[in-house]
Amino acid sequence: MNPNQTVEDESQPSITAMTRRIQRLSIHLTPLPLFQPSPQLNMLTCAKANKLEFDKGSLSSYMRGKYRESQEKVLEFFKSRPYLQTPIEISMNEHRELCMRQLMALVREAKIKPFRYIVEDPAKYFAIAEAVGNIDISLGIKLGVHCSLWGGSVLNLGTKKHRDKYFDGIDNLDYLGCFAMTELHHGSNVQGLQTIATFDRITDEFIIDTPNDGAIKWWIGNAAVHGKFATVFAKLILTTHDSKGDSDMGVHGFIVPIRDLKTHQTLPGIEIHDCGHKIGLNGVDNGALRFCSVRIPRDNLLNRFGDVSRDGKYTSSLPTINKRFAAMLGELVGGRVGLASSSVGFLKIAVTIAVRYSLLRQQFGPPKQPEVSILDYQSHQHKLMPMLASTYAFHFATRDLVDKYSEIKKTHNEQLVGDVHALSAGLKSYVTSYTAKSLSTCREACGGHGYAAVNRLGSLRNDHDIFQTFEGDNTVLLQQVAGDLLKQYKDKFQGGPLSVTWNYLRESMNTYLSQPNPVTARWESADHLRDPKFQLDAFRYRTSRLLQSAVARLRKHSKTHGSFGAWNRCLNHLLTLAESFIESVILAKFIEAVQNCPDASSRAALKLVCDLYALDRIWNDIGTYRNVDYVAPNKAKAIHKLTEYLSFQVRNIAGELVDAFDLPPYVTRAPLAMKSEAYAQYTQLVGF
Repeated sequence: MNPNQTVEDESQPSITAMTRRIQRLSIHLTPLPLFQPSPQLNMLTCAKANKLEFDKGSLSSYMRGKYRESQEKVLEFFKSRPYLQTPIEISMNEHRELCMRQLMALVREAKIKPFRYIVEDPAKYFAIAEAVGNIDISLGIKLGVHCSLWGGSVLNLGTKKHRDKYFDGIDNLDYLGCFAMTELHHGSNVQGLQTIATFDRITDEFIIDTPNDGAIKWWIGNAAVHGKFATVFAKLILTTHDSKGDSDMGVHGFIVPIRDLKTHQTLPGIEIHDCGHKIGLNGVDNGALRFCSVRIPRDNLLNRFGDVSRDGKYTSSLPTINKRFAAMLGELVGGRVGLASSSVGFLKIAVTIAVRYSLLRQQFGPPKQPEVSILDYQSHQHKLMPMLASTYAFHFATRDLVDKYSEIKKTHNEQLVGDVHALSAGLKSYVTSYTAKSLSTCREACGGHGYAAVNRLGSLRNDHDIFQTFEGDNTVLLQQVAGDLLKQYKDKFQGGPLSVTWNYLRESMNTYLSQPNPVTARWESADHLRDPKFQLDAFRYRTSRLLQSAVARLRKHSKTHGSFGAWNRCLNHLLTLAESFIESVILAKFIEAVQNCPDASSRAALKLVCDLYALDRIWNDIGTYRNVDYVAPNKAKAIHKLTEYLSFQVRNIAGELVDAFDLPPYVTRAPLAMKSEAYAQYTQLVGF
C-alpha cells in the first residue's frame, strides 16, 4: 500500500470503509515526506504569526495581587519537605494522619497562622487558604473547617469572653475544632434542626440532646479523629414551668467539648462514629455525633445575637427568631466566599493541564502533511477556550467578592452585608457548578492520558464534587439569589432602597424592558459586538426580562396554588433568573478588571478573553434574544462567527494565558502539564 495515498483520493471510488481505515492507520505508522503547506495550514500559520503579544509577568502580577509572597511562602515550605507531600496512592487513614501533620507543620513549624487573619485581614486568609488547597485540597478543607467554620463561629457568633478564652488555642491548634450543623435528616433547612439545648436554671447549664436518629450530626469535618471541640447548632429551649410549656427560641450555636484535651478520649455522653471512605477528600476525618444529656456551662452559648441570664430569661437585640436566624447565617458567609475562591483554584489547575496537553498533543492533519496540535481543531477550542475565558472571569469576580467580604469585616456596612450574603450564595453556586462540569471536560480533553491518576484530573474532580453541596446546596443557594432579586424588584417599584449590586434595576429597568431598538438589533460590526456596553446591556436585558416574567408567573400561580406551590411551579424559571443575574455580575467585574489593568499589552489580552466570555454566553442563549427580537438573524450570525474567531485568537495565546496563572510545577504536578517534557516525565512514571 502506498503510504502517501489518502482517504481523500478520489481515484478509487469503490474503496471500502475497512480499506480507508487501514490507509488512515498506515499514514500514522509511516512518516510522510514533507510537502508545501496546504492552504489550511497557511491560514493557520498566518493567524499565529499575527497573534497578540503581551507581558505574561505583568498580567500575572496583576492577577496575583498583594498576597503573592504569602502564597509562595506556603508553596515553598511544602516543596522543600517531600515527606509532607501527598502521594498518589495513599489509604484513608494514612491520608488523614498526613493532613494533620501537614496542618501542624504549617502552623507550628512554618509559623503561618491563618486563623488570626480571619478578622485582621480576611483577604490574606483566603489567599493562604488557596495556596494550602494547592498542596492538598483535603488539607485546605481541614484548615477551613478549623479556622473559618469552628474558629469563625467563635469569633463571629460569640462575644469577647469567647474570643479571650479560645482564640490562642484555636490559633495554635491546641483546640482543633468542628462545625456541627448538618444532621442526618436536615442539611439545607437549618431552621429545621432537631438537636436541642435545654437550659437548666438549677445548675446554670445547657443540656445538649440528640432526640432521635434523624438529629445525629452528620458529615462533621474533624470529628471522626482529631477534633476536640465543636460548635453545635441546636434549638435553644427555655423551660417555663407554666401552662405555656417550653419556649423554643430558635437555633443557636453552642461550644461543646467532645474529647479530653489531655487524653483525647471521647467525653461522657458523646458518641462519635466515623463516616468512612468518601468519593474524595479522604484526608478529612468526617464523623457523626450523638449527644445524650451533655451538660455545658451557660457561658458556652455563643451569645452575640441572643443570651440567657442566670435566672433563665432570654434577651436579644433582634425581636424575632427569623431575624436572629438571618443574622447568624449572615455571619457565616465566609465559608461560601472561600469555596467560590477555592473552586476557581481548581479550575486554574485543570485548565492549565488540559491546555498544555492540547498544545503538545498532535493528531491527524491535512493530506500528506504533519499532524497538527489538537488545540487547532475547532471542536477542541470550543471545549477549552470559553472555559479558559471563564476562569479569568471567575478569578476577578471572586476576588471582588473577597474584597467586599473583607470590607464588611472592617466597616460592618449593613448595606454591603446583604449584598455579600446574596453574592456569596450566587457565586458559590454558579462557580462550583461550572467547575464541576469543566473538570470532566478537561479529563475528556486529555483523552486516555487524562484517566491516569498521576495527571490529577480524576482526583481534582472527585475532591471538588462536594463543593456543590456543602456550605449550601447549589440549587437552594440560587433560590436565595432569586428571592433577593424579587425583593429588589418589589422595592424598586415601591421606592425602597436598593443595594449596591442591584442598583442597575432602578437605573435602567424601564430601558431594558422597553421594546428592543430595531436598528441596534441589526448592528453586526465587530466594534459594536466587542463594545462592553453592548455586552453588559445584553446580559442585563436578559436578567430583567426573566425577572419581569418570573413576577408575572408567580402572581398568576399564587392565586390557585398559594405562595409555596407557585414558587415550585416557577422554580426552573427562578433558577435561570439567578444564574443570569450572576453572569451579569461576573461580566461587570471582568470588564472593570480589564479597564483597571495598568499594563497596555495585558489589558489587550484581557479584553480579548473578556469578549470571548461575553459573546460565548450570549451565543449560548441566543434563542432568548431572538425570541424577543433583541438580536436580529444577521446579528446572531455575526455573533456566532465572531465568537469562533475570538476562540481561535485566544487559542493562539492559550499557553501564555495559563502561564499567567503562575502555578509552579509543584502545584500542577501532572506530567501532562509539564509542557515539552510531558511525555518524558510520563513514560518514566510507568517504568520506561
